[in-house]
Amino acid sequence: MASGRDDFIIAIRSAFLKKSNKQQFSLLALIIFSIVLIFLSNLNFVGIKYIKTGVNEATYRLSALVSYPEKKLNQSIIFFSDYFTVYKENQNLKDKIDQLNEKRLNYIFLENENRRLKEIVGENTIIFDGIVARVLIDKDGKYLKSIILNKGSKDRIKIGMVVLEKNYLIGQIIEVNYATSRAILISDLNSNIPVVIEPGSYQSILSGTGNDYGIIKYSKDKLDLEENSIVYTSGSGGNFRAGLPIGTINNQLDNFAVEFFSDLSQLSYVKIQSIESLEK
Repeated sequence: MASGRDDFIIAIRSAFLKKSNKQQFSLLALIIFSIVLIFLSNLNFVGIKYIKTGVNEATYRLSALVSYPEKKLNQSIIFFSDYFTVYKENQNLKDKIDQLNEKRLNYIFLENENRRLKEIVGENTIIFDGIVARVLIDKDGKYLKSIILNKGSKDRIKIGMVVLEKNYLIGQIIEVNYATSRAILISDLNSNIPVVIEPGSYQSILSGTGNDYGIIKYSKDKLDLEENSIVYTSGSGGNFRAGLPIGTINNQLDNFAVEFFSDLSQLSYVKIQSIESLEK
């Protein structure tokens, strides 16, 4: 026991001697103050109780004051962590919504494409003897009207084949390449088609105007055409089979004007058929 006390005294003396004068004084005062506090606390002195209470209260308040920034920092970290978690989840939900919307739009597009193809080919696709082609380019000049199609000689397309939209005549193939072809439209200024007008069975020629309608010309008969009379191909000349519907008489557009059944400015798909298949 004495040996332990002696070692403690030696350690205190060694630490005391290594300090400067000011440090030695401070250390000595602290030691004396500590001894006095220990002594008084053992005596259960009332004043010491108040001092201890005050020291404890001050220590508690100081501890709370010191820990407040840490507490707020932890709360901020938790808040931002939750915020970024919610933000990430929100972004994931937005991505899923965008994907679903993209699929919905694609479905609507495909549904409309399917509807248009059915209208072009017809309901009974088994007996359809022709080729469906997509319109790639609409070569719309002031008077020259033609379209470029995505079918060519590799698809058995030949010059002279008839081009239809639904079951209405809209043009004829005039140029064929390996993978594409070009069709002149019935609105082209160079288009001249033998037609018959019903009622009346008037034989005439339908000429393109470069606009979205045609004009009846070169009739063998004196024309007395009723409004909305229907214009068909007559089959004369052998370029088109008889009976392909083209349009109706609309004198409000022009004298003996023919309003086409097909909107030639809105073509997306067409069907191409040979004269032989049309005559079957």
